[in-house]
Amino acid sequence: MTSTLRAVLAASFAAGDTAVPEVKRFTHEVLTAWAAMSMVEDAQRVAETLVAAVPIGSFEVRWLHKGDSLQIEVKELGQEQSSPIDAPDWGVTYHGTDRTRWARLDLPGGVAAEEVTERVAGPGWLGFLADASDLLAGTLNPDMVPAIIAQIVVPRLASWCAVYTAEQHGGPLQLAYVWHADESRTDALRAELDELVMPAADDPAELNVAGWQALGFPLTARGRRLGLMCLGRHDRFPDEVRQLAEDLSRRCALALDNARLYAQQAAANRALQRSLLPLEEPKVPGLDSAVIYEPAGETNEVGGDFYDLFPVSDGVWRFAIGDVCGTGPEAAAVTGLARHTLRLLAREGYGVAAVVGRLNQAILEEGDRARFLTLLHGEITLARGGLDIRLVSAGHPEALRLRPSGVVETVASPQSLLGVFPEAQFEAEAVWLGPGDVLLGVTDGVTERRAGPRLLDDDSGLAKLLAECVDLSARAVAERIRRAVQDFAPEPSADDLAILVLRAP
Repeated sequence: MTSTLRAVLAASFAAGDTAVPEVKRFTHEVLTAWAAMSMVEDAQRVAETLVAAVPIGSFEVRWLHKGDSLQIEVKELGQEQSSPIDAPDWGVTYHGTDRTRWARLDLPGGVAAEEVTERVAGPGWLGFLADASDLLAGTLNPDMVPAIIAQIVVPRLASWCAVYTAEQHGGPLQLAYVWHADESRTDALRAELDELVMPAADDPAELNVAGWQALGFPLTARGRRLGLMCLGRHDRFPDEVRQLAEDLSRRCALALDNARLYAQQAAANRALQRSLLPLEEPKVPGLDSAVIYEPAGETNEVGGDFYDLFPVSDGVWRFAIGDVCGTGPEAAAVTGLARHTLRLLAREGYGVAAVVGRLNQAILEEGDRARFLTLLHGEITLARGGLDIRLVSAGHPEALRLRPSGVVETVASPQSLLGVFPEAQFEAEAVWLGPGDVLLGVTDGVTERRAGPRLLDDDSGLAKLLAECVDLSARAVAERIRRAVQDFAPEPSADDLAILVLRAP
């Protein structure tokens, strides 16, 4: 065999703790692409030795395929000259201040030049694996992953692919997706595979599918068997295809596991969020009310915004709208504490200010787990000719009252937010809602909605929006505010949103 250069694959790295494992991973992918897996351990050991000698800074790793041998070069930039490595087929070369350490490994029996050229033509197998990883990382929907797996494999590695999944580790396999290079044959293939019982093997294995050479590759991630990737073709599977499929199956399994974990977490978040809000929108006799709650983000992570509206006694109701700092379990813990404390103390006869004061102490007693909370809490008494409200605004965006004349005014003076000052004292203020009057409470997902440098509430933006809502029902007011928040900027909101509207009939 001649030592004519047939292919080069290169990547850049930074010296440090992660350099060696990253270079070893790159080396594995290179030898997979060149179907030289029998040399992976030796190649990784040589690569580790060369990279370990890189002191600081960035460096480039180049693998060269020379037909009968592989050569690795580790090029350092701007390093002082030193003695070359004294070992057969090793060396150090210099160009100016650049130093390149290199080593050569003979291929067992050599590899035909035509075969090398075929394997690295176009994007090559390394590019195929990189593209496959990108596609798999592009979805977190567990129902989509089997379809992506099948369409990655066909027709590059096989004539058809069937993906089986197991609901639980070690559980029975169910056919999730089938894809054939000839789409007209997909249904017939699915019917045939439905009649077969696929083995739950731990290693790649040949499968008995009539008329096909078929291989099954287990989808195992983090010690859990999630399913099986079954490939079929008319001719035998070349060794490099087997190796690629095995590598790909590990990536597919990890993508499927990540998607399942994501879906489970999203479902848990939604269940937790529902537990922190009223089961259904409350209806108060003699009061026109509406609430809107929208969590931010695609994952619907448990947010810190909440609302409540509940009866205390005949003709007397309490309401609350609040915002806990942050999101996730810690915020949810404070949200749950606030909602249950408000209800419990209100029904035990504590006034609005006393309830807020005791909630402040309860949050402080949470210690390091505590999160500060802004809260608008009030009591509604149905009275002849309107609504009598006692209100505390604890560090919360200001509550607004809309008169039938179109006048908008702030009600309730700002007081200390909760969970910060042990000595904080609170006082309830009286607010009267006559016929047609509207009381609006929102969280900062409304007031701080951002479009570039501007906020929605700049220059009393929220008050101006509310002034346009004369003669609208509570539901119509809430929807008008929600749409304004949505339309204020083209990008989705990054904060939760809660809106509470009370209107005296």
